[in-house]
Formats: sequence, C-alpha cells, structure tokens
Amino acid sequence: MELVIISGSQRHSSESAKVATYIASAASQFKTVQHIELCKYQLPFWDGDNESKSAPGCDWPLISEAIMQADALVLITPEWDGMATPILKNFLLMCEHKETAHKPALLVSVVSGINGANPIAELRMNGCKNNKLVAIPDHLIIRNVGDVLNAGTDNMPISERDDSIRHRISYSLHTLHQYGHALGQVRQLQQQQPYSQQEKYSYAM
Repeated sequence: MELVIISGSQRHSSESAKVATYIASAASQFKTVQHIELCKYQLPFWDGDNESKSAPGCDWPLISEAIMQADALVLITPEWDGMATPILKNFLLMCEHKETAHKPALLVSVVSGINGANPIAELRMNGCKNNKLVAIPDHLIIRNVGDVLNAGTDNMPISERDDSIRHRISYSLHTLHQYGHALGQVRQLQQQQPYSQQEKYSYAM
C-alpha cells in the first residue's frame, strides 16, 4: 500500500508541511509514504488544456506518476480566510480520474487558531468532483497548530491535547489504510468489468 501526502501551503517551511512530516512518520501501516509539498513544484495555473501539463519546466509529470501509484492520499491545507488554498484547489483541478478515481483521501485542515472547519467543507463540496477522489468520512482539523506535533528532543507529546491529536491521527490513518484496501477492489472491478460507455461519464454531475 502506497500513501501520498499532499501539503497545500503556498509557503515554504509551513505548519502544513510540519503536519505532513508528522503524518508521514506515523503512517507505518503503509509500505511507502511520499510527501509532496506543492509550493516546491512548478505547476501551471490550470486552464483546462492538457498540453500545459507537459510544457517545458512543468513538474506535473512527476506528481502525476506519484499519485498514479498511490493507493491513498492525504490532502493538507491551511485555512486562509476560511478557504482551502488556491494551490491545492489548482492541484485537484489538474488531477484526472485516471490518476485518482476511487482512491480514498483523508482531508486535513491546519489553522493557527480555533477554526479550520470551512476548508474541509469546501473540499468535500467541490474538491473531488471530476477527479473522483473519495474523501473518507473521517477528517482532521489541527487547531492551534503551533502548539502540537512539534519535534522535540524525544518527539514526545508535550500536552494532553498534543497526545490526543496524535492518537486521532493514528486512528485516521488506520481507517484510511482500510479504505485503501477496500477501494483497491473497486478499481480492480472497474478495470475488469468496465461500463460499456464508461468514458462518456468521465465527468461527474
């Protein structure tokens, strides 16, 4: 089972990347884990033209290959004025169903304060339409992120809340792993027994 973690902050050395690093270290049930920090890649602003994905200097082929091999994804976004980041939404628009269809995704919102619910609602509403990702029912909201998941000398939790969110992450990854197994069977059936006009319905309603 292969896991790809997408960190959707547009800033380098972000709290989202810190959360992604912790999640990667906790995902021991997956055979391989890859963390893709979108701000470190050159991606076009998606205009609906597939040719832009293979333009000189575009890093999309590297990302596409990684998510094609993935059995499950974690999508992490900071909350910016109650929204998911443009770079993550752009990534989701670039994903095609051949890369992501019927793969489970764990949604994670990162916020410095006490909010963080709106990006989850936004991604559930319109982040998985044509790419056909399956957002699992569980999600994570990492509130007051500066106070949790910090790597100390022994990487141990420093508070009850820090310990609680680490256990919640472990539970969510356990569930995501099970969804990865179950939806792998769906993808296999889709290949073995495709609908007669399947390509006609590449885009969801």
